[in-house]
Amino acid sequence: MEMEVVYKRNRNAIICGDCVEVMNKFPDGKIDLVVTSPPYGNFRDYKGYSFNFEAIANQLFRVVKDGGVVVWITGDATMGGSETGTSFEQILYFKSIGFRLHDTMIYVKTGIAFPSTQAHARYHQVFEYMFVLSKGKPKVFCPICDRDVDRTIDYTKKTKRDVDGRVKNMHTKNMDKQIWGKRYNLWQYSAGINVSSKDKISFNHPATFPERLAEDHILSWSNEGDIVLDPMCGSGTTCKMAMLNKRKFIGIDIAREYCNIAKERILKYEKI
Repeated sequence: MEMEVVYKRNRNAIICGDCVEVMNKFPDGKIDLVVTSPPYGNFRDYKGYSFNFEAIANQLFRVVKDGGVVVWITGDATMGGSETGTSFEQILYFKSIGFRLHDTMIYVKTGIAFPSTQAHARYHQVFEYMFVLSKGKPKVFCPICDRDVDRTIDYTKKTKRDVDGRVKNMHTKNMDKQIWGKRYNLWQYSAGINVSSKDKISFNHPATFPERLAEDHILSWSNEGDIVLDPMCGSGTTCKMAMLNKRKFIGIDIAREYCNIAKERILKYEKI
């Protein structure tokens, strides 16, 4: 299909087109970070378009910089009573072409309702995988430290001079110091309308993920000024959060309807 640049400003872009064909025009080693979620619930078809996973994976390996990271957010559809296992097949393929599986993370969805059919013969499905793939050793890791650790004893060092003139070290206990630990690799986010995002238009896309999820990965694996790519950008969540956190973004989607939604969200926030 013909490629169309829907939005372009200050090295930021939203492009409507087949992401394989669009990325094929990128130079090698252009991208610092990829945060994306493929259309796994309808794996072989997306608004009438096929999903060529292997071609996408190979293009990502080519365009990502050495030390760059791909965050691949996905799950497995259930067909005929059995999960497909597609997510694991994809990760094994990523590894076969040269990516490292740097971390297998979990996104837990909270505050959502479940259809009654999910309760039959199995437990409720409330998570997706967030596979963190790296091209070599990640060049950036800025861990989020928001885990509430039990208050610890903080020893304040003081000195005291004895009557004979000798100086002794004294330690005073301070129990009021709050300690924040590095977050674990299981992340929980509330999901749903007006929760994942305040942008109502974003929910015209059937499979949005929380803005905070995208933001937390952007903050973890990139620096200000880096280029963040979402090759299946949907409603533009990754693009929006990259922009708001002073990164450059490129969003690609094959559906013009979704590119228009992403553009509208960017225009709303680009001057903030």
